[in-house]
Amino acid sequence: MATLTHHESATAEHLVVTDGARKTFFTIIGAGVLVLILGLVASFMGWGEEHHAAAGHAAAAAHGGAHHEGNPIWVKRVLVSLWHSNLYLVGISVVGTVFLAIQYVAYAGWSVLVKRIASAFSAWLLPGAVIMLIVFFVGKADIFHWTHEGIMDKGSPNYDHIIAGKSGFLNLPFYLIRMVVYLAIWWFFSERLRKISLAEDLNGGTAYFHKSITVAALFLVLFAVTSSMAAWDWVMSVDTHWYSTMFGWYVFASWWVSGIAGITLTAIFLKQNGYLKFLSAGHFHDLGKLMFGFSIFWTYVWFAQFMLIWYANLPEEAVYFNQRLGGYNGHYTGLFFFNLIINFVFPFLALMTRDAKRQMIMLKIVCIAILLGHWSDFYLMLMPATLQGNSGFLIEIGIFAIFAGSFMLLMTRRLAAASLVPIHHPFLDESVHHTT
Repeated sequence: MATLTHHESATAEHLVVTDGARKTFFTIIGAGVLVLILGLVASFMGWGEEHHAAAGHAAAAAHGGAHHEGNPIWVKRVLVSLWHSNLYLVGISVVGTVFLAIQYVAYAGWSVLVKRIASAFSAWLLPGAVIMLIVFFVGKADIFHWTHEGIMDKGSPNYDHIIAGKSGFLNLPFYLIRMVVYLAIWWFFSERLRKISLAEDLNGGTAYFHKSITVAALFLVLFAVTSSMAAWDWVMSVDTHWYSTMFGWYVFASWWVSGIAGITLTAIFLKQNGYLKFLSAGHFHDLGKLMFGFSIFWTYVWFAQFMLIWYANLPEEAVYFNQRLGGYNGHYTGLFFFNLIINFVFPFLALMTRDAKRQMIMLKIVCIAILLGHWSDFYLMLMPATLQGNSGFLIEIGIFAIFAGSFMLLMTRRLAAASLVPIHHPFLDESVHHTT
């Protein structure tokens, strides 16, 4: 019986991004622009804002300071939405590198055929970093209460002693240094792992593989620290009075399961378009297990955080969930429960069986649900503290669609720049013949 040799089992495959695919991405961007314009018109006309006006002005008590009356509400919504969607996509981008690094340090063979997909996700890191810095400089007062003038100055009418007590950590120079360091570390290691892998394609040998393991191990140590701190800085500090010791894990869990869903969805589209011919039901089964398991993990962290705060019932902790469950005239109550259904109940039930994890149509539906669900999860993390009862969905969805279309353009361009199959990876044959 003939056996397949290494070169017979898998050869280089190059993605060709067709005009039709580009048209689809630009259509998504164009649709986002139209929805954004519609949302801006609705905001200018004041449709639906009367119901939430009192709730918006009542935010002073919840946040321990005066309601910030700076930019008009439509400007605030644009700035917060830019921060929200970009933050979500930056997290998904770096999760691609985290996934790649974990596969290296675990000496995993099954995932070799999807490594280039994970690597391509980092295409958004550099533009995302630039957008994040610009939005922070332009809109920090509308997003972060602790940046308001005089809030840490005892002689100011805006003085807040709780926020002033955090001034050693929450001050502009230190905050900006941290932001740049986090993003620089993530971008540097993403590029480094990619360059080593591309050099391996050209030259072969196992030296590149062992070098990747060393780089991946160092990155994972640094990411473990920087991801938690980024969650405190970029998300938790919008609720400056409130804190949770589990919040770093919570944000990471949301990013991580979204990243796995993005990798799986990309693999499905490539497979359905004739690429990655050795990608089998076994690979999709394993990706489905990751989505299934980490949807449960996200729910575990969510419940552990919620249960402890509910049980202790301390006002300074409970305010976070009070705002989201019934605050601002119930503005977020429906989304609060929808968040649990789409991010836990639906993936749990849909992916419970073995067959479901091996069917591309089922995986595609669950991937899309998870990606949209965790975007709404970040919406719930950010909007009540920044826009109080004045948030909506048209501006927010429009901006997300623009970013999502741009992300897909950059990611597919990076995918097309190298072989989809890392042809000299030492575990390639294991991945080609992977079964579960």
